Amino acid sequence: MSDSITYRRFTLDDIAAAHALTVELKWPHRADDWRFVAQLGVGFVAEDASGVIGTALCWKYGAECASLGMVIVSPASQGRGIGRKLMDLVLDELGGRVTFLHATTAGQPLYEKLGFRAAGTLDQHQGAAFQPPLVSLPPGERLRPLGSSDTARLVELASRASGLDRGEVLPALLGTADGIALDRDGELIGFALFRRFGRGFAIGPVVAPASEDSSRAKALISHWLALNEGVFVRIDTPGDSGLTEWLEQLGLPRVDTVVKMVRPATPGEPASGAQDAHYLQYGIINQAIC
Repeated sequence: MSDSITYRRFTLDDIAAAHALTVELKWPHRADDWRFVAQLGVGFVAEDASGVIGTALCWKYGAECASLGMVIVSPASQGRGIGRKLMDLVLDELGGRVTFLHATTAGQPLYEKLGFRAAGTLDQHQGAAFQPPLVSLPPGERLRPLGSSDTARLVELASRASGLDRGEVLPALLGTADGIALDRDGELIGFALFRRFGRGFAIGPVVAPASEDSSRAKALISHWLALNEGVFVRIDTPGDSGLTEWLEQLGLPRVDTVVKMVRPATPGEPASGAQDAHYLQYGIINQAIC
């Protein structure tokens, strides 16, 4: 059967077939969510006489880092080595870049065989019956709308907090999302975006100065929750963000936890993005783009 499978580059014409795969697996992605990530990256599909039966996409952040995701094989076609072949194609495309992904329990053994190792966890929170509190900010700090002149600073903060070059991803995201800025005496020091995704809306990325109580990140998140009570909202937060218990108390339960994994440029050596110690990413963009 494997001889009947062909592999080729992913194109935007594959979005409908790729979306059908995620529907089959009960993933929440809309066709528009597929289109957004596909336009920013490159990828491959596996197909047989029935059509597209597998996908894998990747995103390059400068010359040194990357992420990969949307690794899907139709349930009827699993066990045929398709996932491994798609991963090989993507990793060849990325070359020697340090590469990140978020792994399901089912996918983690394959990724480990390919040189990835665990580097943390990610908690998925979602719900509609939440009660956002009012979170106080330190003196001199306030929330304000984003302006067109903020883009360069947003890219800087997002890149510093994630350790990944956000020069391409963030401007594209700003074209589809609403945003709120955290301002300290005229200096933009944090932000959170809000956009359509899946069954409802998603909050992310959320970037704020590091603090023990995560109060600034909570203020940014609470802003969007207060404006959207009763709306289905999702946010994916690093397991060490300090937000999990707080979000659950608000009425956004943790519905899943996945493993963040990294593949170093040189096997056996440490690998991580160059995150800034002063700014943290309290909410990611999504599990594919990180």
